Amino acid sequence: MVIRGDEYVNVEGYETPSCLMHKPLVSIVMPVRDAAASLSSSIRSICGQTYEDWELLIVDDGSRDHSRPIAGDFAREEDRIQILRAAPERRGIVAALNAGIEVARGSLIARMDADDEALPDRVGAQVAHLIEHPDIGVVATQVHFGGDRDSAEGYGRYVDWTNGLVDPDELFLNRFVESPFAHPSVMCRRSLFRDFGSYREGLFPEDYELWLRWWEAGVCMGKVARPLLRWNDPPDRLSRRDPRYAPDAFFRCKAEYLSRWIGQSVPGEREIWAWGAGRTTRRRANVLIRSGVSFAYYIDIDPAKVGNIVQGVLVKSPDAIPD
Repeated sequence: MVIRGDEYVNVEGYETPSCLMHKPLVSIVMPVRDAAASLSSSIRSICGQTYEDWELLIVDDGSRDHSRPIAGDFAREEDRIQILRAAPERRGIVAALNAGIEVARGSLIARMDADDEALPDRVGAQVAHLIEHPDIGVVATQVHFGGDRDSAEGYGRYVDWTNGLVDPDELFLNRFVESPFAHPSVMCRRSLFRDFGSYREGLFPEDYELWLRWWEAGVCMGKVARPLLRWNDPPDRLSRRDPRYAPDAFFRCKAEYLSRWIGQSVPGEREIWAWGAGRTTRRRANVLIRSGVSFAYYIDIDPAKVGNIVQGVLVKSPDAIPD
C-alpha cells in the first residue's frame, strides 16, 4: 500500500506499514503561550520520535515569558521545527491552531500541547493506525495522567474513562457523555479540515465541538490502545480557568448536536425521559427543550419528587421505566 496525499493505493508486495515506499509527512501543531517551564520537555519529546517524517509548527500566541527564545534555540538545531505567530496580539488557542493548520504541509495533522510529553513511538503508532484503517479519519491515543490523583481525583477518573474507550463504536456511543479524547493526543487527516471545517471560536470547548461536528458529518474516529502521551495537569491549565471549558459550556455544546441527532434518529412515537428532576437537570433540559426536544417524563430517585409536576411534566421513579 502506497500513500499519495490522502489516497491509499494497493501495490502488490506492500502489505504492512513497514513496507511503504513513501511515508506521509505529519504536521504537528503546538500552540504556545507563556509555557517556558515545560516547553523544552515537550519539544524534546517530539524530537525523540522514532517516526522521522514530521514537522513541528510552534505557534506563539503572544508569549511574554521566555517561550519564544526557547523554541528558537530548538529551531536553530532542528530544521523540522518552524516558529509562527498567530497574530501580533494574543488571539487565543483557536486562532493559534488554525494558523498552524493553514501553513501545515503534511497530509496528517497531529496535536501537541506545550505542557505535555509524547512517548517516542506516539507519531509512528498513529500513522500506522491510519494506514491500516483507511476508514478512520481521526485517531487519538490512550494517555498517562500526569497529575495528582489526590488533589485532582475527578480529572483522574475522567482520564480513566477516556482510556477505557478505544473502539470506534464505543467512542461514537459515548460522544454525548463527554469528549472521549485527550486533545493533544489526536492525529487526523488534513482533508477533514477542508471538507468539514476547522476549529471554531465561541463559548464552548473548541476540540469537543470539532469532534461532534465531524461525527455528525460521518467521520469515523478511533484510538490506539496504548498510552502514548503524558497528559500533564498543571494548576493553571486553560481548561481549569477558562469559562469555555466549564461543565455548562460542555453541555451547551453537546445539546446542539444531541437535539439534532434526536430529531433525525429517534422515531416520533418514542418517548424521551429526562433522568433527574433537580435544578441542574431542569436547567440543562431547558437547553434541549429550546432546541425542540420534548420530554414525556422526568425520572428521580428522591421519593419527595416522585409524583410532582416539574415544568409541566410528571416525575416518575426509576421503577416506572418500561422494559
